[in-house]
Amino acid sequence: MSRPSLLRGLLSFSSMTMLSRVLGLARDVAMSHVFGANAATDAFVVAFRIPNFMRRLFAEGSFSTAFVPVFTEVKETRDHAELKELTARVAGTLGGVLLVVTALGLLFAPQVASLFAPGALDEPHKFDLTIELLRLTFPFLLFVSLTALAGGVLNSFHRFALPALAPVILNLCMIAGALWLAPRLQVPILSMGWAVLVAGVLQLLFLLPAVRGLDLLALPRWGWNHPGVRRILRLMVPTLFGSSIAQLNLLLDTILVTYLVTGSQTWLYQATRFLELPLGVFGVALGTVILPSLARHHVATDRAGFSGALDWALRVTLLIAMPAMFALMLLAQPIVATFFQNGEYTAFDTRMTALAILALGLGVPAIALVRTLLPAFYARQDTKTPVRAGVVALVANMLFNFALIALLFVLWAPPELKRLPWLAGVARQPGLHVGLAFASSLSSWLNFLQLWHYLERAGVYRRQPGWTRHWLRLGLACAAMVAVLAAGLWLWPWAQWTEVRVATRAWRLAALVAAGGAVYVGALFAAGFRLRDLRAH
Repeated sequence: MSRPSLLRGLLSFSSMTMLSRVLGLARDVAMSHVFGANAATDAFVVAFRIPNFMRRLFAEGSFSTAFVPVFTEVKETRDHAELKELTARVAGTLGGVLLVVTALGLLFAPQVASLFAPGALDEPHKFDLTIELLRLTFPFLLFVSLTALAGGVLNSFHRFALPALAPVILNLCMIAGALWLAPRLQVPILSMGWAVLVAGVLQLLFLLPAVRGLDLLALPRWGWNHPGVRRILRLMVPTLFGSSIAQLNLLLDTILVTYLVTGSQTWLYQATRFLELPLGVFGVALGTVILPSLARHHVATDRAGFSGALDWALRVTLLIAMPAMFALMLLAQPIVATFFQNGEYTAFDTRMTALAILALGLGVPAIALVRTLLPAFYARQDTKTPVRAGVVALVANMLFNFALIALLFVLWAPPELKRLPWLAGVARQPGLHVGLAFASSLSSWLNFLQLWHYLERAGVYRRQPGWTRHWLRLGLACAAMVAVLAAGLWLWPWAQWTEVRVATRAWRLAALVAAGGAVYVGALFAAGFRLRDLRAH
């Protein structure tokens, strides 16, 4: 596939994902306004993160990275009947396994909740609420994983728009849950659990007509011994871990954060939401679009095409991820104050969330680059190398977590808290969730450096000419953007953003974003960048 086709696929996927992320932000604004940051929202964050983590494994991680290369190979080398048979067998096997997993999740919800939220065991009301919410959100895993299968089929035919649009349904359901259903329930936060459940069903129904249009919709059939299914399963087992290190880090953070002060889960969750715009729109988009192309080049033994496609993806990733990192770190408090600080969300919640964004923002380029590099391994059906890198990153993340929480407690805690038993003192000191956020960023960079080392050693990627010029343009444009944003924050300091009206925050933030974005793009073009650079080097 030519690079212009890659660009069209990226634009198609990312434009639909942009709509989804904007609505995702509207969803979080609605939740913060209605519920604030408290024990109830902490319970929902934990209950939603468990199936959502597994969704990332199946929908955006191991399943897609294992299914697409095998499906693409069958599409390119076999007839349509065999392709339809593979789709039916995968749907039956995946659905059957996940039906059992979902049933076990519902049956053992208390044990799952105690495993992932051990810090809530001392708060019976919060723990019971987590269990009730988990029983509503867990079936989401089954439906969204089958949605991922339908999306993988469509992506393999280079139809990226509809799969990228499907998450819009989840955001719309959650907005309706917060604004319409919550006031009608005795326990308002349960509305979010019902919204997640309904959204899972609707997302699957949304994609099925497009799969039928390809004549690939068939009755699911059990296919554990089918050769294609066996190959996908062999690829999935290691990628269940290797493709979702960032998500595993966040899930382990969820366990640790339950021991911290009430509100920490919500602050960390809201902070990660702002990373979803650059990472979701471009990180996931690039990984999704580039995987079928790399798999096709690998099947055709086109080493030059493989290397060229990956080089293109890396350049586009940096064009988005680097300015996103600087902008998120500089505008953390203005962004949170503008979108969330209203209703039940306080100025203190804003400051705590902004600190987490500062720490998480450092890892934005690393996470985006990892999502771009992983398809280079999975397209060649190399699933072991990412696992090796992921194990090291995961262990490092846990060590960073404990070390940074301890360091921040020593630096920030007043003497009266330091005299308490350590866990009791930690549970009363706000801000320690920042240690978890910073640890995630550090482990993401470690994961990227390992993958880059393995990729160079394998010799499947050769850098194309023009990288020095690309880095100089990028550095100049980012420096110009940072200067403009710093000047704006000198005029409107961070402390003022929690004190002025929401309307004032909104126009100030819009002015800063517009000025920073215009200067970044203008500096790129002034340094010689042209749109054709996105198509050829």
